[in-house]
Amino acid sequence: MVQYPVSSVARTFTWSALSAHADAFRKDAQDAQDTEGVRDRPPPGTPGWRILPEPRRPKAGMALNARLDHRNPLVFDTHELGRRPGALQRLTRTVDAPKDLGIQGVVGVPEGAPVELELRLESVMEGVLVTGTARARAEGECVRCLEPLGLELEADFQEMFSYPDADDRGRVKAEPADDAGESAENEDRLFLEDGLFDLEPVLRDAVVLALPMQPVCQDDCPGLCSQCGARLADDPDHHHDAVDIRWAALQGLAGSLEDGEKDEMSGAESGVDEKQEK
Repeated sequence: MVQYPVSSVARTFTWSALSAHADAFRKDAQDAQDTEGVRDRPPPGTPGWRILPEPRRPKAGMALNARLDHRNPLVFDTHELGRRPGALQRLTRTVDAPKDLGIQGVVGVPEGAPVELELRLESVMEGVLVTGTARARAEGECVRCLEPLGLELEADFQEMFSYPDADDRGRVKAEPADDAGESAENEDRLFLEDGLFDLEPVLRDAVVLALPMQPVCQDDCPGLCSQCGARLADDPDHHHDAVDIRWAALQGLAGSLEDGEKDEMSGAESGVDEKQEK
């Protein structure tokens, strides 16, 4: 068998082709990673042709780790509990009220107003049980007389923040499944994120439930006059004479007749006076 020497040109062409194939393969893989949930299927015969696996989605409760900022006054750290069931921690903190804390357009805690928090953190098998009370002053307007009002608010709450790697019974999950069933189950659960939890959504729910849906300045507020809008509490004797629209035209006619009769009577009296003077 005769062996022919491989020229340098052929070697260069071979390595160039392999390099081009490798670059194309890496590009296809990168494109597949950038496109979530899409199976990249290049045309047959192109470099790197294969079905690329879908990228792993972040587990429930783990996708927001980078978003929590420990400097946020409503973000709390649970590392002192040490994931020891039965461990307790009590905290008191005064924070500024976030925006739109309350029932929008009716009553709520003004943005930046002080909110006093008393918290009890208890470590349990499946996570950290947070029990607390929030106290603040809410402002709004009376739904009857539309006058500004203020009321002292006290809202109690309790919420479980689960460990992201434990199920609802506190058992550690070896490899949580990424399926629609688990995602739907975890929609209503709150998770610890690197030992941190955000109290703001819990605080918002508690404040809305504690606020009155129809706030009034006083229980017996009479409201406003339905005809002129006057505040009835300022004038208890305020009223309007009831007029039947069916007799309104006749009442106007009767009024004009009464005015005419008065004019005639005054004219007659003046004539009598003139005769007496003569």
